[in-house]
Amino acid sequence: MTRNNEKGFTLIELMIVIAIIGILAAIAIPQFTNYKKRAGNSASMSDLKNLATAQEVYHTDNNTYTSTIANLSDAGFIGSSKNVTVTITGADGTSFAATAVHAGGTHTYTVTGPGGDITPNSPAL
Repeated sequence: MTRNNEKGFTLIELMIVIAIIGILAAIAIPQFTNYKKRAGNSASMSDLKNLATAQEVYHTDNNTYTSTIANLSDAGFIGSSKNVTVTITGADGTSFAATAVHAGGTHTYTVTGPGGDITPNSPAL
């Protein structure tokens, strides 16, 4: 008995489609992971740029830099981004330093001022 007008996919066709999807996923997943790490690094650097700007505003108003992040709220620093830890490591009347690291990033970044120069440190722990 032969059946005419059979419709559907053969097992070989389905296996080929699954193999192609697997190959595409093997390419896409590492790229997505790299994008997430770079986004975390960018968030850290952005937060440090905002902190440096707020430190300069604070210095203009108070003639000194602050070592307390809470003091920078009046100067426009609204806090760090999600999963970013920002720490002021030093501040006095003439300079400041701070670090930032994102939980999913690859580096810890340091900003020093005046000037707001941002440099990457060793990979994030």
